[in-house]
Amino acid sequence: MSQSLNHVPLIDGNPRRGEKQIDDVGAKFVNIVPAEAVRYRIRTGVERVFGMLKDSHGGCTVRVRGHEKVFLHLMFGILVIAAQKLK
Repeated sequence: MSQSLNHVPLIDGNPRRGEKQIDDVGAKFVNIVPAEAVRYRIRTGVERVFGMLKDSHGGCTVRVRGHEKVFLHLMFGILVIAAQKLK
């Protein structure tokens, strides 16, 4: 689907299907452009933050209604994550 929209999927190798390939300079990705490796690092960082928000800081169990209240609820979770990262 993403390729039909002219997007480039950035998918890491699945470790359950054997060892991850490492090229001669020690890069984790084989045949990947350096710009795509940077985008992959950014994407995985964002996914970690959203995962923490959903798992530990109430992102899945929003019990309020209304855009402003939901936004405030999620921003409190983001504030807690930011405070934890500053420690």
